[in-house]
Amino acid sequence: MLGHGSHDASRHGDPHNVGHGGESDAPGHGAGGPAPKRIIVGYGFWIFLLSDIIMFSAFFAAYAVLRDATDGGPTGRELFDLPFVAVETALLLLSSFFCGMAGLAMAQKNHLWFQLMMAVTFVFGAGFLAMEIYEFHHLVESGAGPSRSAFLSAFFALVGCHGVHVAGGSLWLLTMMAQIFVKGFNQNMERRFLCFSLFWHALDIIWVAVFSIVYLMGAGA
Repeated sequence: MLGHGSHDASRHGDPHNVGHGGESDAPGHGAGGPAPKRIIVGYGFWIFLLSDIIMFSAFFAAYAVLRDATDGGPTGRELFDLPFVAVETALLLLSSFFCGMAGLAMAQKNHLWFQLMMAVTFVFGAGFLAMEIYEFHHLVESGAGPSRSAFLSAFFALVGCHGVHVAGGSLWLLTMMAQIFVKGFNQNMERRFLCFSLFWHALDIIWVAVFSIVYLMGAGA
């Protein structure tokens, strides 16, 4: 009897024998099958980006609440060097431009220009990180470290979190260069580069918000 039931289930399109005699299909086993890998990866990566944006939104909210909590210490007007930060911003924006150029090189299957554009992207990203580390070191040396006031704690948390993301993205960039050098432009590599470029451009958008809300508004406060 069991064998006959299983045979019946298979014949009626219910190989998992959960459709009660073939009257309904098993959940998750429709005619289309599982979603393509590119859709699954893309969907998952967008969820990751959105969760990251939510996290940064919380840091921005904390900074907005604490920006005036200086406890008698230095304010943004006294600390922020706008020309310095403008150069820092230009480096990150240029790195995003060259990341886009790397994407065009990948579309043309041009290995030389892809590696060159990725290398330039890394150099500009590293320059941005070096300037941020210098800024943090200068603030700490001048007695304006994260423990000085709630305002500075919020500032270091927000800007530092973005810097950690840029550092992680730079390591990811180098990994991408090595993988494509070894494996070439196959579908997996193209999908991974698309995820990387989305991440890198998202960091640019977040930094524009940091530059506008933290530095421009802070220096004018």
